[in-house]
Amino acid sequence: MSYETTETSGTPEAYGRTGAPHAAGPRLRWNKVPEVTAYFWIIKVLCTTVGETAADLLNEKLGLGLTGVSLLMSALLAVVLVVQFRTKAYRAGVYWLAVALISVVGTLISDNLTDNLGVPLETSTAVFAVALAVTFFVWYRREGTLSIHSVDTLSREAYYWLAVLFTFALGTAAGDLVAERMALGYWVSAVLFGLAIASVAVAHFALGLNAVLSFWIAYILTRPLGASIGDYLSQPTGDGGLGFGTVVTSVLFLTVILGMVVYLSITRRDVTTADRPTLQAG
Repeated sequence: MSYETTETSGTPEAYGRTGAPHAAGPRLRWNKVPEVTAYFWIIKVLCTTVGETAADLLNEKLGLGLTGVSLLMSALLAVVLVVQFRTKAYRAGVYWLAVALISVVGTLISDNLTDNLGVPLETSTAVFAVALAVTFFVWYRREGTLSIHSVDTLSREAYYWLAVLFTFALGTAAGDLVAERMALGYWVSAVLFGLAIASVAVAHFALGLNAVLSFWIAYILTRPLGASIGDYLSQPTGDGGLGFGTVVTSVLFLTVILGMVVYLSITRRDVTTADRPTLQAG
């Protein structure tokens, strides 16, 4: 399912730009985000699931407390993002490691607000939604596009990763709100979020909903979908889960992610079409 494949023609209109392309920031050599394919969505959901279960696992096993784990994972994320920013082209291993870590950090941010500071889930959901909206607004005003096919300058990449962080934090809070506060349960929540994503796909492919808007709506919804799946698999049966535990669930999903990323690193099937010949030639 690719919401942005119609935007690879390279024209300003195709990217949703309002001005000249690459008007701000130094031009990077290639786009820094993978092509939006089925591989993209599968790994994204798997990363969101790991973000939920790994955050719980680290909080339980490391004995550092929620704040200590949050600081540790944030430091690791900062290191990986530095590496990501220093690369001149999309690299599957670095990119997806950053996504997995930002998934964990986004979960921990939401959990800290709820568990340590007592912020209601309704409030944190609203705050993250506003923060994401502001990020998108500034990004579009400065760059003239929100398309992931044009993440090819330092400024656009910075906006991209900030938006990704807020989508994970928002998805965590919204997922917990639906699954716990509304007492729908984990598997029902997963079904509902899955149906919501399917509705976005129908709206895009059948009704012509804007590709960039469709992508970001689906991207946001995959976070609570993955979190609900992770909780359903890992939580005890008495709490509405299957009781696999955070260790088994995290290891299982990380193994699948690793296998898919290795495959994509070798085949480069997720490299943006316009970049693939240059990368292969180099």
